[in-house]
Amino acid sequence: MTERAMGGHQATSTRRILVVEDDDSISMGLEMNLSAEGYDVQVATNGEEGLYLATSTSFDLIILDVMLPRMNGFEVLRRLRQDRHFTPVMMLSARGAELDKVMGLELGAEDYVTKPFGLAELLARVKAMLRREARLRSEGGDEIRFSDVTIRPGTREVLRAGAAVELTATEFDVLLCLVEARGQVLSREQIQTAVWGQNHHGTLRTIDNFLLQLRQKLEHDPQRPQHLVTVRGVGYRFVP
Repeated sequence: MTERAMGGHQATSTRRILVVEDDDSISMGLEMNLSAEGYDVQVATNGEEGLYLATSTSFDLIILDVMLPRMNGFEVLRRLRQDRHFTPVMMLSARGAELDKVMGLELGAEDYVTKPFGLAELLARVKAMLRREARLRSEGGDEIRFSDVTIRPGTREVLRAGAAVELTATEFDVLLCLVEARGQVLSREQIQTAVWGQNHHGTLRTIDNFLLQLRQKLEHDPQRPQHLVTVRGVGYRFVP
């Protein structure tokens, strides 16, 4: 970590965060500073312990390192999503390769932070992720329908032909961002800012990967999408 957070500001309600990190200095720093922000923090020091806690206890957010003993973070995340645990995940890694970021996001992580990171920025991103989840859970709103797909924003459910479609939290956010634009073309930058916030430094290629995943799950012919459409040289738009 490259800086210490400014203390004193408390979270408005107690949210539970699991930190899975084997570097004592990082895990202790995160635990101390997240606790100072008012969060209830639990720490696991290896992948197996992290997976057990994540599947046996309810958390609002998981901060998950990639390089862990016993089971790496990618495998922990894969098993969580495979077993239908969709708690938002922020991945940490000393590796800055784009392939690692893409892999984490494609497995279902909501965010990816490269070490060394600024603690103040990481805390801001934690708050943004939790605010987004709380807002979407609290919002009611009418169902949104297109083709054989039904979106329920209040409960974050997506159905296709009446059957539940499993979307990660970020896949849902990207989908809702496009749908709520009501046919307006959105650039990759606009989608990234709407979903992750202005301080996100991830690659814009991530947006393309999320659209690819959404098309695989929601379009009748993912190779010739009718609803999640590419506008060449600009970005994407939703066509109901």
